[in-house]
Parts: sequence; C-alpha cells; structure tokens
Amino acid sequence: MATAAAELLETLLGRASTAPVSTSQLRALFLLEQHDGINLRTLADGLGSTPSSTSRLCDRLDAVGFVERLPSANSRRELQLRLSGRGRAFLVDLRARREREMAVVIARMPVESRAMLLTGLESLRSATASLAAEAADAARGPQARTA
Repeated sequence: MATAAAELLETLLGRASTAPVSTSQLRALFLLEQHDGINLRTLADGLGSTPSSTSRLCDRLDAVGFVERLPSANSRRELQLRLSGRGRAFLVDLRARREREMAVVIARMPVESRAMLLTGLESLRSATASLAAEAADAARGPQARTA
C-alpha cells in the first residue's frame, strides 16, 4: 500500500513539471531553502551523496541561476550555498503549480473522502515530524541527550 501511495503522489506531483531541474537538483533546492548558507559537505550529507557529485549538481544549478556560491564568513576555504532570487521564485512557482494540480484531483473526491484524506495527511505529517526530530537528536549524539 505504501508503494502505491508513493507512486500515486509522484504521478500527481509530476503533472507539474520540474524542468529545468532533475529530481536530485530539486531535493538540493529544498535543502538549501531550509538551510540557507550551508556548505557543500553539509548539502552532500543531506542528499546522501559525495561532495564531488554535489559540487557538479551545484554547478548545474548555478548555470541556470538557481544557486549562489558565496565566501564563508567562517573559513576562507569554504563557500556558502544559497538559493538565488530566481531559485526561490522557481520553488514558489512549482509549489503553486503542484497545488493547482492537486486541487483539481481533490475537487473530484466526495466531501467525506476529502475529510478522511485530511486526517490521514495530518497523521502522516505528525509521524514525519517525529522521525525528523529523532534523526536530529541522533545526529547530535549521546552527549546532547539528557537523562
């Protein structure tokens, strides 16, 4: 059931094209939106990728004007990665297009089914937030935990 739900969501979201970026590049844009000014290694860790692959991915995002690389205030050897204004505008537009596509489908559902969908999505969001909090806690290590 989880696979079918994931595939359905991918199909629905895919109705709003992510061109000119790939799925991996889109994930990078979302991470940069959440963590403005992170370095390449942190972005690579967030993507589960290597710094060299992430650097090439950022090259492509820079080429379309979605990412800016700025000198780090912490280290002369490091760069900060930020979404450009164009990158932010792209995400705003993508979300609006996805929302319109979802609204068309949801409008075709019976009212009681919409209510059940909302309840299920709220539960999914809560479970996801719980997992994210656990992952953040684990990343801080045992010294950050209290008894």
